[in-house]
Amino acid sequence: MTGDSSSIDSTRPSIARVYDYLLGGKDNYAVDREIGDVFRRDLPGSVAIAFANRAALTRAVGEIVTTTGVRQFIDLGSGLPTADNVHQVAQRRAPDARVVYVDTDPQVLVHGRALLEENDRTRVVPVDVRDPERVRSHPDTLELIDFGRPVAVMFSAILHHVNDEEDPAGIVRFWRDQVPPGSHFFVSHFRCGNNPETAEAEKVLQGTFGRGRWRTDEEIEALLDGLEILDPGIVPASLWRSAPGGGPHNGDEGRELTVWERLIAAGMARKP
Repeated sequence: MTGDSSSIDSTRPSIARVYDYLLGGKDNYAVDREIGDVFRRDLPGSVAIAFANRAALTRAVGEIVTTTGVRQFIDLGSGLPTADNVHQVAQRRAPDARVVYVDTDPQVLVHGRALLEENDRTRVVPVDVRDPERVRSHPDTLELIDFGRPVAVMFSAILHHVNDEEDPAGIVRFWRDQVPPGSHFFVSHFRCGNNPETAEAEKVLQGTFGRGRWRTDEEIEALLDGLEILDPGIVPASLWRSAPGGGPHNGDEGRELTVWERLIAAGMARKP
């Protein structure tokens, strides 16, 4: 698959474009907005999931760059560009940071081609995240990533789109085995709330895309088997390293999270 805009199918919804719509982006079509509006109209408050996830990713990248020596990132299932992409956050603090984005959505690849024209420390690899060996061996990955040095592997809102039979734990395990000690793994994931909101949101995604799996904190933690899960563990994304002491973000101290904010979890782990 290439980054040719002629390969974009505007008649079928795209997970990346639905996310883009929910985040207020413009790179979406009527078919994507129709799905997004199901969440906005029938599941009021659910848009908070997308924003909480994006904010946690931004914090994770910033923390990795400022507190570790890691300067190379692989962003799996990266989606469409929004404000504060991984390379923007990382390179503001460390101009030498390098980022490989991995996605198969044709519109993401179009943006990726444009990105390469202005930033020579990024690449977009058009390979399905469920085929990690092809991602690892892709020439653009090998050009930018030195697997002899620690890598940050970002699974931001992607593993919940990998169904159980597609072995999401095996995908994480592959990358764990490919990177050296000191590498970091960030995961954000739909978090099972055992409530009607979870059931309805899962039904919408499964009915539309055939994927979308809510998992418990324990199941999410199990995906990081063999890694050292860092404080504060697997927690709602809005609470993950959001303020000194682990409280909600700036000015939200003491605020009770909504049921929707509790339906996206985040965590970071380190390869010892």
